[in-house]
Amino acid sequence: MTVPALLPSAARPLVPTGCATGSPVADSYARLAEVFPGLQIREPTAGTATPRGAGWVGADELAAGGPALDAFLAWDNAQVLKDYGQQARPDVIASFGFHRYAWPACLLITVPWFLHRRVPRTPVGNVSFHRTLGRMTARVESFACLPGDPAALLPGARVVPDEEALRAEVREAVAEHLGPVLEGFGPRMRRGRRALWGMATDEIVEGLWYISHLLGEEQRAMTELELLLPGTTAPYVGSTGFRTLTGPNGEALPTRDRASCCLFYTLRPEDTCVTCPRTCDADRIARLSASA
Repeated sequence: MTVPALLPSAARPLVPTGCATGSPVADSYARLAEVFPGLQIREPTAGTATPRGAGWVGADELAAGGPALDAFLAWDNAQVLKDYGQQARPDVIASFGFHRYAWPACLLITVPWFLHRRVPRTPVGNVSFHRTLGRMTARVESFACLPGDPAALLPGARVVPDEEALRAEVREAVAEHLGPVLEGFGPRMRRGRRALWGMATDEIVEGLWYISHLLGEEQRAMTELELLLPGTTAPYVGSTGFRTLTGPNGEALPTRDRASCCLFYTLRPEDTCVTCPRTCDADRIARLSASA
């Protein structure tokens, strides 16, 4: 499970909660902040714009691929120089920057789906990100939910018939948001369309997998992610890649094989990610056993 440097319970029911705040996602974002304080998501009040400037960047600005993206990636470049004492290739910097944005951006959609069976639409014009504070704002104007959800009475609700239809909404909502962002980052990452959407697949999986571990619901998340991304859902590339290794004492060690490469090996060839296809199973077992 890979978490970006934003700032450098199994028994939980699936039944949605009520909507006392008038927001379909407020409870989900509050729960996320409880288990992962490094990311705070707020919804702008009616009539107020999403913040810009003073450390904030709009997702639409990143999608435009201009000066705002230059400034965003300058932070990653400085961070690499500070942490590793060397200059990374421009495509590596862009890949790091995309990961540090896309990982939390996917949670805007996947966490409400996982916790409360609600799928918000978050087009790039409705989202801003403050990376050094670990904050996002998201204006949710429409969302999908299941029959019987109290949120179906809220403005912007769209009721879908079943769980598979809701999974389709998740895939569409993430693609709606990340598609334009990939257009902005893509030329700098110097990867083809398939590789770019492989990265998107990884961000969806890695983000919710990590948060579900904090929630104590890792197994449920793995099962649901496998249904969400079975490997045949364009534009996404690859499946979740989950598999289980056996530790030295017979313990089960969940792992996965990434659909894309984060390029960290270009800085530290001897220190690949535990989910990297370059990392052999023996190394995975040793590292996973130590962390456990």
